[in-house]
Amino acid sequence: MVYLAIGFPPAAKSCAYRMRETANQFVNAGWDVTVVTIAQESWERDSGIDLTLLEQVDPQVKVVELPLAREDLETDIRLFDEARALRPGAWMNDLRKRQTADFPEPNFGAWRGALEQAVLDIHRDHHADLLLASCVPYVNLAAAWKLWEEARVPYAVDFRDGWSIDVIEGVEAFSRDSELGRWEQKILDNAVSLWVVNDPIAEHYRTRYPDFADRVRVVRNGYDADSSPGRSHKADADAGLVFGYLGTVNFTAQHLEIVLNAWRAAREQEPLMANARFEVRGHIGAGSGRESNRHVEILKQAEVDGVHFGGPAAKAEVASIYARWDAMVLILIGGRYVTSGKVYEYMATGLPIVSAHVVEHDASNVLDGHPLWTGAVGLDEEALTQSFVRAAHMAIDTSEAVHAEAMTHADRFTRESLMTTAVKELVDQLATDQATHNNRAGTNANAQTSFVPGGPAS
Repeated sequence: MVYLAIGFPPAAKSCAYRMRETANQFVNAGWDVTVVTIAQESWERDSGIDLTLLEQVDPQVKVVELPLAREDLETDIRLFDEARALRPGAWMNDLRKRQTADFPEPNFGAWRGALEQAVLDIHRDHHADLLLASCVPYVNLAAAWKLWEEARVPYAVDFRDGWSIDVIEGVEAFSRDSELGRWEQKILDNAVSLWVVNDPIAEHYRTRYPDFADRVRVVRNGYDADSSPGRSHKADADAGLVFGYLGTVNFTAQHLEIVLNAWRAAREQEPLMANARFEVRGHIGAGSGRESNRHVEILKQAEVDGVHFGGPAAKAEVASIYARWDAMVLILIGGRYVTSGKVYEYMATGLPIVSAHVVEHDASNVLDGHPLWTGAVGLDEEALTQSFVRAAHMAIDTSEAVHAEAMTHADRFTRESLMTTAVKELVDQLATDQATHNNRAGTNANAQTSFVPGGPAS
C-alpha cells in the first residue's frame, strides 16, 4: 500500500496518531506499507515535531519524506526576496495564485507535481495494490488520481473531517459544480471507500452522493490505550485540585476568555476550588505565531487565577500528565459535525469532564452515558461556572467503582480496535471490487475468494 499521510510521525499534529495506527494495522494485516509525507524540517517551521511518536511506528513501515514545505511559514527573513520583504501583502496574494494554479488548494496546491511523481516512482519500484490518501491536504487526491489514471491502482480516501462540509459552521463548503466539487465528485466516483470520523459527516456524504452511500465508512479517531493512566484516581483537596486541558489550542481567544472567566468565578464561589489550579498543555499557533499570540497573552494574564500554560506535551508524557490531574476540561470548536479525537482520551482517564463547547456537538453524543460528565451547557459563563463546581465535587466524592465505570465507558473506542476493523473492511471491499471486475471481464472470479497483497492490480 502507498499511504499518502502528510502529518505522519514525528509531525506534532493530532492526525499523526490516526496515521500511525492505520499504517501499523495494514502491516499487521500482511501488507507492505510505504508512507509518503514531508520532511521533518518542514514540520519544525509548522506545528513542530514529537520524536516520541516514532517509538510505536512499526519498523516495517517505509517512509518517504518529500522536500516540501509551506513557503508562507518561513521565518528566516534572510531568505526573503525583495518582493516579500517590501510588499508582504502583494507577495502573499501572488503566492496564493501560484499555489492554486495546479490544484485548487491554498498552501498546498503547488505540491501536486511532486506528490504525483512520488507515487508513480514508488509504484514503478514496488508494485502497489492500493493507495490510501489521508486529507488534509486535499492535493493528495490529485496524486491518488494520477496513479489510478496511469496504472489503475485502486484507492481509498480518509477525509477525516470531510471536504465539502464546513464542519465548524455546519454548512456546505463548496457546491458540486465548483472546481472543488468536480474534483470531489471525480475522486469519489472511483474510490474503493471513504472514511470519515463521525456519523453526521457520513450522512452528509451519503446524502450528497447517494450512489456512493454504501462505501462511506465511519472510522472514529479513538484513543491510544497507553495514553490512559489505567487506574482509578483519588483527589487531594488539601493539596489543591488540578483541572487540565491537553490538546491543540485551535479555538478562538474569545472562547478561551469565556472558559477562564467561568474558572475564575468557580474559584471565587466554591471553597473546594479556592486553591485549585488549571493547567493548559498543547500547541498554540503555527509558524511565527507559535506561542506568540493573543491566546498566550490571555493565559499569562490568568496566572493570578491559578492558570498555568505548560506548552506542548510529548506523546510519551500524556499518561503521566493525566495521572496528575483531578478533572478534565474539554474545550472544542464547532458543533454537530465535530467530534475531536481528545474526547475519547479524556473519557479513558476516568476523571470528571467539564464540557466547554456548544450543546449540539458530536462530542456530546460520545459522552452521553459517561458517569463523570458534567453535561453540555453551551458557552454560557454562569453555566460553565457551575460545571466546574460540579466537577470539583465529583473529583472528591467519586468512588473507585465509579471511576472504573467511567474508564470502561471509553473501552470500545481504543484506536487499535477501531482501526483493525476499518482496515479489514477496506481490504474486504477491495477484494469484492476485484471479484466484480473479474466477473465482468469474464475471468474465473470464483477462484478469487480473498485479496492477496502483491497480486496484480485491478
